Amino acid sequence: MRTRAVVVGVAVLAAVGLGACAPEDNNSSGSSTPSGADACAKDKLAVKTAGTLTVGTDKPAYEPWFSDNNPSNGKGYESAVTYAVAKKLGFEQADVKWLTVQFNTAFAPGTKKFDLDVNQVSISEDRRKAVDFSSGYYDVRQTVITTAGSKIANAKSVAELVDAKLGAQVGTTSYTALRDQVKPKQTPAVFDTNDLAVQALKNKQIDGIVVDLPTAFYMTGAQLDNGKIVGQLPSTGTTEQFGFVLEKGSKLTGCITQAVDALKADGTLANLQKQYLTESGAPELS
Repeated sequence: MRTRAVVVGVAVLAAVGLGACAPEDNNSSGSSTPSGADACAKDKLAVKTAGTLTVGTDKPAYEPWFSDNNPSNGKGYESAVTYAVAKKLGFEQADVKWLTVQFNTAFAPGTKKFDLDVNQVSISEDRRKAVDFSSGYYDVRQTVITTAGSKIANAKSVAELVDAKLGAQVGTTSYTALRDQVKPKQTPAVFDTNDLAVQALKNKQIDGIVVDLPTAFYMTGAQLDNGKIVGQLPSTGTTEQFGFVLEKGSKLTGCITQAVDALKADGTLANLQKQYLTESGAPELS
């Protein structure tokens, strides 16, 4: 699920502990498309506070999704995308208010204090039972990392991973991929955060970690002195995507999706991914 990357220049990275989330589906929430030329005009939007776009994310807010643990600075991929969406809807940067929202709370059933939440939450049908999602703003691949010299450091196939002790963050799509794609002989190690998984890898309690690709770049480039990306797990045919989370039945869902789709169409998302994320250096596992 978060499956909570090397930012252009690994040196600017700070700390990550997030990974992707649950199994994914490419569609948005299914909410109706906004109708009328001004349906998504700022003064027409059903936001929590008039004139303000309230956005939730977890704390700490990690690189490369955010920068300096400060979502409001507009730096990091998710912060930058959020402000780009806000601009499409007519909000200035000063009109965006950030709230701290725990990861699992974001997509739990119930009323939300935020208009939208951005926190590497993977779109899934199961989660759609409780919340709405925008269309995806980032396509995710699951990746295995380790340390140089480990028993899986030179693995070229998924079959070479089955005897290893692997771990992932609880409740994430990374854990689902570990369980269902790798199918290790040993029971997977489960961690509350990716930071704890990294510590276990450093302590040689596990041989490797399954995380989303951007997080893999961060961990190997900044958190581990001798980190190594083993490779990306094979695509399962369904692209996992991160989407904005909204309250179930939110009248904003269609407008947020419309903004995300426009940013995808005009190349903004691709440019931001080049600026903050990179997919180089991660071989495909057979």
